[in-house]
Amino acid sequence: MLDRSEGFGERLLGVLLDRAHEMPPQLIAPLIAEEVARVGGRDVSILLQDYGQLVLVPLPGRRLMVGEPEPISDSPAGRAFLHATTVEVPGADGVRMYLPLLDGSDQVGVMTLTLDSVDDDDRRLLRRLAGLVADMLVTKHSYTDQFFRARRREPMSVAAEIQWSLLPPLAMSVPQVAVAGILEPAYDVAGDSFDYALNEDILHVAMVDAMGHGLDAATMATVAVGAYRHARRADIGLSEIYAFMDRAIAEQFGPDHFVTAQMMRLNIVTGHLQWVNAGHPAPLLIRDHQVVRQLGGPTTLPVGFGGEEPRISAQMLRRGDRVLCFTDGLIEEHEAGEEQFGEEQLIHWVNRVERTEKGVRAVVRSLSHALKQQRGGRTTDDATLFLIEWRGGAAEHLALLE
Repeated sequence: MLDRSEGFGERLLGVLLDRAHEMPPQLIAPLIAEEVARVGGRDVSILLQDYGQLVLVPLPGRRLMVGEPEPISDSPAGRAFLHATTVEVPGADGVRMYLPLLDGSDQVGVMTLTLDSVDDDDRRLLRRLAGLVADMLVTKHSYTDQFFRARRREPMSVAAEIQWSLLPPLAMSVPQVAVAGILEPAYDVAGDSFDYALNEDILHVAMVDAMGHGLDAATMATVAVGAYRHARRADIGLSEIYAFMDRAIAEQFGPDHFVTAQMMRLNIVTGHLQWVNAGHPAPLLIRDHQVVRQLGGPTTLPVGFGGEEPRISAQMLRRGDRVLCFTDGLIEEHEAGEEQFGEEQLIHWVNRVERTEKGVRAVVRSLSHALKQQRGGRTTDDATLFLIEWRGGAAEHLALLE
């Protein structure tokens, strides 16, 4: 009989934790396989999300099982990934387990393994092991290309390389708020980007869309996001943030270049949302899984054009409300001489996907792919979505030991 008690698990995880800080990236795989074997597991795979958010691709590594990529939309691994929950599939040779790899609140991927049988001790230990594995992957990825290469399904442009290196995690979730974003075309995106930070009770969000395509747009977006982060960390107001970004773009690129932008602040305790719109499409307010209206309001000139001090718009959210931000590439796509895709179709598909998907990550991913399909698979301009869900409540209980 295998000892899967709390003490056994503590010793097992302790070995992994003790070695993690100096573990070379290529040795993570065999160590994970060894840890799983100690609890009677076998056939271990580490699956990572590809950049297009279509499949989960196996990470190569010694003692890891490397099979075919698994679709996110229709597989046990995809369900575990999208819904951040363990999925168990009984089979003739045991139980195949799919454990989400959660780094804080972002889903890194999925760890899969097979056990002869599963009890609550196994579930508890493997859930903790998966969490530690996720932390190791996130820590190591900053100084190896191993994980980047595994996630790529096609060649990536230099502009896209720059944009992906600029992004925060694609999703974040805490008890009071959750966010998720997606960029298309994943391997050729240039001028679109987003950024966010959770500082105490304030969620800060920015979306930018730099004019043009290719490296010029990527460079402009990089400066815009860098200026936004610098100003945000100086703890100044939304109007001052706009002015700082405006000066940065104008001084670096001259009067003929611009970036449309939207900067937001959400108090995650009260639900009070504020935003400044600099020539960007108005976000959509989603309540009870349908769009109720646009979050319009006064706009100012795009960043770089030296607009007047912007007026700050505000909205009190209800618990469960979602705010969808998007770039104009989603609604302006059209064949030559034909009508644009338009906001009316966008709202139709938002309502449709909201009724069928759960969780912000699943919604934003499914919506982006559905919209691309409805546009005939065309993405001649960057098309970016960013979804915020306000839940309210508190998180203080997480700091208390049971």
